[in-house]
Amino acid sequence: MKEWNFKYLNLSEEILKALEKLGYEKPSEVQKKVIPVAFEDKDIIVKSQTGSGKTATFAIPICEKIEIEQREPQALILTPTRELAVQVKEDISNIGRFKKIRCAAVFGKQPMTTQVRELKQRVHVVVGTPGRTLDHIERGNVNLGEIKYLIIDEADKMLDMGFIDQVEAIIKTLPGNRVTMLFSATMPNEIEKLCDKYMVNPMKIEISGKSLTTEKIHQVYYEVEENKKFSLLNKIIYSETPDSCIIFCDTKEQVDVVAKSMADKGYSCSGLHGGMEQKDRLDTMERFKRGEFQFLVATDVAARGIHIDDITHVINYDVPMEKESYVHRIGRTGRAGNEGMAITFVSPRELKFLNQIQEYIGYNIPQREGPTEAQVEEGRKTFEKEIKFRSKKKVTKDIELNKEITKLYISAGKKKKVRPGDILGAIASIEGVSGEDIGIIDVQDNFSYVDILSGKGKLVFEKLQNMTIKGKKVRVEKAEK
Repeated sequence: MKEWNFKYLNLSEEILKALEKLGYEKPSEVQKKVIPVAFEDKDIIVKSQTGSGKTATFAIPICEKIEIEQREPQALILTPTRELAVQVKEDISNIGRFKKIRCAAVFGKQPMTTQVRELKQRVHVVVGTPGRTLDHIERGNVNLGEIKYLIIDEADKMLDMGFIDQVEAIIKTLPGNRVTMLFSATMPNEIEKLCDKYMVNPMKIEISGKSLTTEKIHQVYYEVEENKKFSLLNKIIYSETPDSCIIFCDTKEQVDVVAKSMADKGYSCSGLHGGMEQKDRLDTMERFKRGEFQFLVATDVAARGIHIDDITHVINYDVPMEKESYVHRIGRTGRAGNEGMAITFVSPRELKFLNQIQEYIGYNIPQREGPTEAQVEEGRKTFEKEIKFRSKKKVTKDIELNKEITKLYISAGKKKKVRPGDILGAIASIEGVSGEDIGIIDVQDNFSYVDILSGKGKLVFEKLQNMTIKGKKVRVEKAEK
């Protein structure tokens, strides 16, 4: 029997091209089981742990089924955190890149005006946190009357964060003949009640392992006095020589202390917590994804918002008090078929939390003794040697996709009465360029952006220097992607 692959789904050339350039080769177990059902437009409940590749299970069918010419949003995706909203938007935009699918992300701590401007344009998919999404609905900033697909992602986290009432309020505003898909690592009673109330004969798909944690993640713990944790952290870094590592702390104060102590010792690191400005949080996440620093010290804000395939180590500097958080923290490593190491520091007062975690995951985490001085010294030499040759930049999965795409800035927008069709017409009139080579056009008040596909960015950029758009001379520059 031939191995299942994405070509069996009769996907359009645009979607297949994007998947190929994004490096989607072998589907994960959840993708194999869910995607064919999703194409049948059935309500689905998926119980699957983090790191299983579930975003693509709804992103691929949604991108394939979107009607590009329709102006109002056709899919709504609800996520518990801003970081996850941004991640999902990126995935949808990448998979739908050549089909010209527009996806907007709406979340708190970002100006409403910025989001309203984006929602006023043609948007095919909206990704949002429940609070901000409901706010936009109540203010009349978004029309969800044409929604065909509702995705509730990480439903158990929504429940933990107290968002379920907002989720239900949003559902009540949506068309009744939509398709609903719900994804959750665990299925508390409240989530099951939500499914019973708002889903029609849903198909239940469970991606189960022998336990809640994957065998590809090696778990150990060290018993250590609270005031000796930082000393142990240094020893572990040298003995383990992680390539890319997240260090989880319980509070933002602890994150600041640990990150500063690490920086003082010369480690390549940065902190991340909910007390930071949203733009700083997103910037920190992006820099970590690109490999600009080696250690991310974070609170649980990062436990569900970071989808990076090659994080080698997770260190729980503090034991999480919520047992579910342990599963989501360590799920940052051991992704996409890679192996990972999860290390937990346990002070005497935290032993009770460790016991609760072990009972919850159905696994006795092995205890280790601290590394010897000889191991630390040998590891230090290896660590320092590797640092010298360590590549600062990682190849992110969308780099191949973006090779053929050039984003151009045009110094004309709505105030000069320029419309997307005007820009499309001007560029399509260039010899050697067709409408298929022109991606998303974003017309703002005083300027516009346009994606040029098929490696024709240089040609379009040069020709536009001597052209007018709607009779107006414009300035054209290459924009940051």
